[in-house]
Amino acid sequence: MQREHELLDGIHPLLAGRFSPYRFDPSATVDDHSLRLLLEAARWAPSAGNSQPWGFFPSRPGEPEHERVVRHLAPSSARWATDAGLLVVTSARRHVDDTELLYSEFADYDLGQAIAHMTVQAESMGLASHQFRAFDLEGLTEELRPNPGWAIISMIALGKAAGEPPENRDRRSVADLLSAPWSSRPLAAVSTLPHPGGPAGARTPAP
Repeated sequence: MQREHELLDGIHPLLAGRFSPYRFDPSATVDDHSLRLLLEAARWAPSAGNSQPWGFFPSRPGEPEHERVVRHLAPSSARWATDAGLLVVTSARRHVDDTELLYSEFADYDLGQAIAHMTVQAESMGLASHQFRAFDLEGLTEELRPNPGWAIISMIALGKAAGEPPENRDRRSVADLLSAPWSSRPLAAVSTLPHPGGPAGARTPAP
């Protein structure tokens, strides 16, 4: 844990403290104001050509829409996602209506940016988030019937986390992020980057 804290030194607390809980407090609700703020954060994400190819289907426990969503959860996600104060089905506009013409070839990428905005906003409000794909995609698509050109991509559970973050949240090194995709980039070229929170002259170790 000491090494992890050293690596996170200097990273914004909303990013450093983020984790994906497997337990939510079922008594904690997400009110209308909070929901609006989460959607506003997603709304202001960047997108290719300002296409904004994202859409959301939010539902909360006690609402009719919630049952329409949770009935399609896989057993693995139903154990914890049903306790979240908010479930959001995410969608991307990939095509123009019911044609094969691409609305945006970056639709899934841009949706990911909107979700990232939403989850960071959630952290700022004391809400945790867990993104997942453990649900019956075909069944949920039949249930919600997205408009032509739109595709359901994932779900996000948001609410108050129950319990502490896991102790082990290993991540690949910065050097590996820079070297792994490129066979032509020698590891030596990226293994001497300054340590993000260390003293002057500190270096990021090679993996």
